[in-house]
Amino acid sequence: MMSMLTGNRAAEFGALVVPAMQQRNDFAIAQYNEGTVIAHERPRRSNLQAPIMLLTGHEGEIYSSKFHPEGNIIASAGHERLIYLWMVYGDCDNFHVIKGGHNGSILDLKFNTDGSSIFTASTDKTVGMFDSETGERVKRMKGHNAIVNSCASTKRGNQLVASASDDCTVKIWDTRWRGPVKSLQLTYQVTAVCFDDTSSNVIAGGIDNDIKMFDIRAGKMSMQLCGHTDTVTGVSLNSDGSYLLSNSMDCTLRVWDIRPYAPQERCIKIFTGHQHNFEKNLLKCSWSPDDSKVACGSADKDVCVWHSASLQMMYKLPGHAGSVNDVQFHPVEPIVMSCSSDKQIYLGELDK
Repeated sequence: MMSMLTGNRAAEFGALVVPAMQQRNDFAIAQYNEGTVIAHERPRRSNLQAPIMLLTGHEGEIYSSKFHPEGNIIASAGHERLIYLWMVYGDCDNFHVIKGGHNGSILDLKFNTDGSSIFTASTDKTVGMFDSETGERVKRMKGHNAIVNSCASTKRGNQLVASASDDCTVKIWDTRWRGPVKSLQLTYQVTAVCFDDTSSNVIAGGIDNDIKMFDIRAGKMSMQLCGHTDTVTGVSLNSDGSYLLSNSMDCTLRVWDIRPYAPQERCIKIFTGHQHNFEKNLLKCSWSPDDSKVACGSADKDVCVWHSASLQMMYKLPGHAGSVNDVQFHPVEPIVMSCSSDKQIYLGELDK
């Protein structure tokens, strides 16, 4: 189904958006004046049409949004059970909507390494695989007995997919086969999952507050990371696979050293400043491509970005009117994307 939805310069939404951004000089933003925008003299740092772009068209809460690995397309999904595809540049047009893939809300969405496929986790207890060019559903992976909260694909090697579910299992799928090739049984519901850099281990976090690494071949736990005091809502691996970022309902974002011969105390950094609330959304987290920054969503409607080395909060960006559920950095340019329960997506150009 083709769509005519279009992204907008944030300034076109007038006083509701731009003055809020003016409270902090974090984006290279424009100055609002009687319905018009006058750009600062600072040079632009990206190829976005405007320093802030607002993408509208979703009719339900957005739980996840991701850049294509090449950075020219965005995929987003949420309560509507649909996958929206957007252009990053120009007017940020919504050029396609994928229908019929799931019978329940889509809680997580990931591109594979080359961007040819989109994987989805849904409340309908299935994992979806879609062709990102045609929008066709390639596979519907069945095997979980409860809501699937998170999914992830390998960075290299065999095309494996991991899924984490309320049925207390992490399942490993080979896209060439019909059913799961491995099922890892945990004690509590699993809410976040990713692979390690070698794809030989899968990392999972859940409502027991701990993060566990499992050797896929042996099916046994190889590492346990303890420190969070509430449900783990998101995990993300850095660029070389040495460090793991985790977000939790305890309102901390943590970095863990997961190298084989790391010191016994593996939690090496703790970031604070974002919030979780009664909604208990699975707020995700991410690294910038060069690992210099980390970011996560917040229930207080802000986008939080920290300098990963100094632990300093660089940006606390307002604009959303609901919980910010997912935040991701552009793979090439200084752009941060956020999606929210307010049914909107923002693209913002970060200052140098």
